[in-house]
Amino acid sequence: MFDIQEELKKLPDRPGVYLMHDKNDTIIYVGKAVNLKNRVRQYFRASHNEGIRKDQMVRLIERFEYIITDSELEALVLECNLIKEHRPKYNILLKDDKTYPYIKVTLGETYPRVLFSRQMKKDKSQYFGPYTSAGAVKDTIELLRRLYQIRSCNRQLPKDTGKERPCLNYHIHQCKGPCQGYISPEEYREQIRKAMDFLNGNYKPLLEELEQKMQAASGEMDFEKAMEYRDLINSVRQVSEKQKVTHSDGEDKDVIALAKDDRDAVVQVFFVRDGRLIGREHFYVTINVGDTTQQILTSFIKQFYAGTPFIPKEVMLQTKISEDEVIARWLSERRGQRVYIRVPKKGIKEKLVDLAQKNARLVLNQDKERLKREEGRTIGAMKEIAKLLGLPGISRVEAYDISNTNGFESVGSMIVYEKGKPCRSDYRKFKLRTVAGPDDYASMHEVLTRRFIHGLEERREREEKQLENEYGSFTRFPDLIMMDGGRGQVNIALQVLEELHLDIPVCGMVKDDFHRTRGLYFQNVELPVNRDSEGFKLITRIQDEAHRFAIEYHRSLRSREQVHSVLDDIPGIGPARRKALMRYFQSIDAIRQASVEQLCEADSMNEKAARAVYQYFQEKTSH
Repeated sequence: MFDIQEELKKLPDRPGVYLMHDKNDTIIYVGKAVNLKNRVRQYFRASHNEGIRKDQMVRLIERFEYIITDSELEALVLECNLIKEHRPKYNILLKDDKTYPYIKVTLGETYPRVLFSRQMKKDKSQYFGPYTSAGAVKDTIELLRRLYQIRSCNRQLPKDTGKERPCLNYHIHQCKGPCQGYISPEEYREQIRKAMDFLNGNYKPLLEELEQKMQAASGEMDFEKAMEYRDLINSVRQVSEKQKVTHSDGEDKDVIALAKDDRDAVVQVFFVRDGRLIGREHFYVTINVGDTTQQILTSFIKQFYAGTPFIPKEVMLQTKISEDEVIARWLSERRGQRVYIRVPKKGIKEKLVDLAQKNARLVLNQDKERLKREEGRTIGAMKEIAKLLGLPGISRVEAYDISNTNGFESVGSMIVYEKGKPCRSDYRKFKLRTVAGPDDYASMHEVLTRRFIHGLEERREREEKQLENEYGSFTRFPDLIMMDGGRGQVNIALQVLEELHLDIPVCGMVKDDFHRTRGLYFQNVELPVNRDSEGFKLITRIQDEAHRFAIEYHRSLRSREQVHSVLDDIPGIGPARRKALMRYFQSIDAIRQASVEQLCEADSMNEKAARAVYQYFQEKTSH
């Protein structure tokens, strides 16, 4: 038994990281301390106030553990890693876990390549970025390959020179053919140097060169070539326009600001590279009631820079953060050069931070409007359906449908909606076992019986094992069952529930003569639904989704059956011979009518195999 008061006495006067566990041994909070003894004790003092949410957390703590470190800096690094690994409920968490794209120039190779990369490694390559748009990076790489005829293959050169024929890029004049030795390493390096100039933002010489070539081609009446140069000029201008100059010092900076309300926060980051604003990105952060801007920014910076390989020279913030000195030391170690954390008070830098904050506020407000609309489509729609049916509330809905073709491969589908949204991880398919022919009622009886018996068995197993917080898709029963149909399907569901002694409301989604949703059948009454309401739209989505899921499963089974060929049933006829026969005769009928001698004419067929095919079809015909 863990005695918190006794364990508090054992805490060391050392820097380190502490981890708080709940009764299920789940890590609910990770923190860093300059002095573990002083910091951890604070949580359990009656006079100490960590805010409403942290006080709630303290009541859930069943035990804690700690890891000592040699310095506060080491504790910071460890804290970042543990938060990222465990994502504790009561930490301020960065929701987005992104890796940013880079452009990598493999200068360690004799014939370097220009590649897309998600990682920045300590190798002989040169990296440009990070960029915020993977699509823009790929477009830029494609443009550089066209402009400077840089190779895109993975051949090891010059080791593999001349071993294979040149690829298509050489023949369409998008590669100089280093794989054949058609260009020297010195000439090729010159092309790479020009590409790197381009990536550094030096577009003017290239635009002038392309303009001259376009004019020359036009003067020689080679209008097709002139159009190629014109298109290249337009592509270069599009790329260059994305690079907005923000400051003349040519340094790398990240500009970070946030906007928040009682429940949510959005952090905006402007990426400035070589004095150019190359992009921006916003991040959603889960916060607790009472969290300050300073606390949120501190947590964000630690998590964000723990996950990105590029560290800028300067980080500009809207307000001073706690632990700024130790965070600056940590960032400096990661960069290999000193990193400055600053809060600008005037001039263009302050305006840039202010712009980032305004953007964050704009995203937060827009998102709230979007969430409000989304809530109307989902939770609001569920409330409308519950009100229509006279139910106290609905969170989880299950809908069922049957699909078959003249009784062939009958299948059932179970789809799940929670809080108005599809919960696809809980969808289930049923291949009918006991029903032969197109009997939808019997099929639905089997599907529902199997579903709820499985759920009851899972519940019993969990009770025996005394599991509390684990739920499978069958263990959780719905607040409402929605059947694809009217009175008949509803009565089948009610019959199954009565047999299993379950009490779950059931309604039918009734369609009109044009197969469009008309209303709900509930407790022997058809209830009309306002066609313009969000509830009606949700009913239609649920009905369409149940039908789609059943049809797709049925189609996949039909396709699998159709792929099976009668030739697969003939001894000695494997995939190769089956393909050879179909390629030679074009149809099963032609194979059926062929003689042994004719069958031998197909590739890979010998007399024994041909005789097996011939005898198989003769026996089928005689029967």
